[in-house]
Amino acid sequence: MNDVEVSLEGIDEVPWVEAARAFALSVLDRLGVTNWDLSLLLCDDAFIRDLNGRYRGKDEPTDVLSFEQGETYRDEKGEERVLAGDIVISLGGLARNVEDFGVSADEELKRLIVHGILHLSGMDHEDNDPARPMLRAQEELLFSLGGGRIL
Repeated sequence: MNDVEVSLEGIDEVPWVEAARAFALSVLDRLGVTNWDLSLLLCDDAFIRDLNGRYRGKDEPTDVLSFEQGETYRDEKGEERVLAGDIVISLGGLARNVEDFGVSADEELKRLIVHGILHLSGMDHEDNDPARPMLRAQEELLFSLGGGRIL
């Protein structure tokens, strides 16, 4: 069984935390991974700008960052688990993407969650060309998950 922990930094409580968690779990299930633990941190632009500066040398906010760990450990039951890593999503970046790309906030939040999880699974992309394999996989995964709403 996979586990996703959701936390907030620099933003007020949002009513859709559990729906975001459930969506992330559905992405992991669709990818066929098991016993993954990951964290999803929803934050403001100031927080993600600081992380982007410290870890990527870019003094600007971004929409999503992923910090892959990929460490295996045994839980208290002796079961082998994977500490996959952390996904950080800026709600400010989400809002900018909605405006820039003309998509719904719900669709874009799902896209950012999928994007982060694909990075944690080892995928990467050189640029934002939609033809890149990771970005194609991202859109295919979004389409395959269909319906349900987070927001």
